[in-house]
Amino acid sequence: MLVETATAADIPALSDLLSVLFSQEAEFTPDPEAQQRGLARIINDPEVGAVLVARQGDQIVGMVNLLFAISTALGERVALLEDMVVLPAGRGTGVGTKLLSEAISYARVQGCKRITLLTDRGNESAQRFYAKQGFVVSSMIPMRLSLA
Repeated sequence: MLVETATAADIPALSDLLSVLFSQEAEFTPDPEAQQRGLARIINDPEVGAVLVARQGDQIVGMVNLLFAISTALGERVALLEDMVVLPAGRGTGVGTKLLSEAISYARVQGCKRITLLTDRGNESAQRFYAKQGFVVSSMIPMRLSLA
């Protein structure tokens, strides 16, 4: 398995992966056009973030994306791990662990001092996975305001 930075040619496959993820999340509905637009903006501007893909042969079996910001608390660059998904057939095979490890390394190289992520409250398997990788539950409560 190879983990590398996604390219524009990967966008259709990545959009399909996001549809798998969003079909599992309570707050989101798959919207391929919106997902492809967002992926293109990330892939085309490395200052915004990065999308990493796991490839087995010529198939993308997983992805993770990082978005960058500056933390005033740390005075440094930080990352938001916004989406991570592995095809159901690849779960439990080390794909996710490798993707997350590469994402953490990538964030470090980019000068990030922290990675923050969100999971659905009921997604206990994802929470266990991230905890095994060293992530801890924050005391912060996420809130959203739609501007659409």
